[in-house]
Amino acid sequence: IAAVAEFERDLLVERTQAGLSRAKAQGKRLGRPSSLTDAQRVEAIARRKCGESLGAISKDFGVSRSAIQRITQ
Repeated sequence: IAAVAEFERDLLVERTQAGLSRAKAQGKRLGRPSSLTDAQRVEAIARRKCGESLGAISKDFGVSRSAIQRITQ
């Protein structure tokens, strides 16, 4: 039974990899979507350069302080 289970697992991995490769070839973006739009990123960077705190910016955009910190680094 273990050999059959291992074979099924190998097939599953193979199909998953084929699907990911096909999606990449079609130009789809994989992974978790960004929490901020490009315009919000630009605004957050500008506000941080003006000296505004991470907490204030993150509160306005509804994201964590670390998300703002990652963008501005």
